[in-house]
Amino acid sequence: MIAVRARNVWVIWVSLAVALLFSVASMPRFMEIGRPLWLALFLTYWVLALPHRVGMATAWCVGLLADVLNGSLLGQNALILTLITFLVMTLHQRLRMFPMWQQSTVLLVVFGLAQLVQLWLNALTGSRPPTLAFILPALVSALLWPWVCVILRGVHQRMSVN
Repeated sequence: MIAVRARNVWVIWVSLAVALLFSVASMPRFMEIGRPLWLALFLTYWVLALPHRVGMATAWCVGLLADVLNGSLLGQNALILTLITFLVMTLHQRLRMFPMWQQSTVLLVVFGLAQLVQLWLNALTGSRPPTLAFILPALVSALLWPWVCVILRGVHQRMSVN
């Protein structure tokens, strides 16, 4: 087997850092309830594009950074992002074949399951009362998927990340 040398892997980490910044950026109060799952979107792209480079360990580490940055229960975001990454890695051969609208639909289900787990964890800790608004970030993220995918694909090809 011929070993392929990693090139420009730093681009992945920079994009995940940008996603971390997007996840804590201030938004108007009325839009806060539908905040997109930026880390999940960016991780999903990199898992689909480079499953041999980005996996569940990356998701766990980035999730711990998100926990520290958000001041949430340590391991909560790490668990959610690892779950999303596991589901995407399980489905990645099919997802890559699907057209963009089907990818968005599948990711709506994946992100919805992740939001359901997050709702369950919030209920266990007593930090937020359960409402049906928990699904809104998953819906917004699924709608943003085509744009995030196109932008990150352009970065991926331009920077020759492998």
